Amino acid sequence: MQPIIGIHHVAFKCSSKEQYEKTIQFYTEVLGLPVKRRWEGGIMIDTGCGLLEIFDNTETDLPQGAIRHFAFHVSDTDECVRRVTEAGYEVFEGPRDAVIPSDPPYPIRIAFCHGPMGEEIEFFQER
Repeated sequence: MQPIIGIHHVAFKCSSKEQYEKTIQFYTEVLGLPVKRRWEGGIMIDTGCGLLEIFDNTETDLPQGAIRHFAFHVSDTDECVRRVTEAGYEVFEGPRDAVIPSDPPYPIRIAFCHGPMGEEIEFFQER
């Protein structure tokens, strides 16, 4: 069974509240994309084929640029972690269960690894 369903989201991490609000305004008002869910310090905007996840809580610009990571929508986070580790790649977080405190709460199972170019990849399983 193929555990990857598609791209779940691309995450942006803003370095100021002003940048955060401007980014939300661009994607929702300028481009007309709807808000999927919102929580303290974060928002998910629906692109129709995946989500933009925007955070407001970084102190400085990130070394990897505006895109913090991209997330695959997966059916089995643990299977993805198994495949990655067996291939010799680093899993630097998870797998773990979490709940995004949005309304309604959003239960997930996630893990993060580095890809062959050092890119950050999240395996994102909706629960």
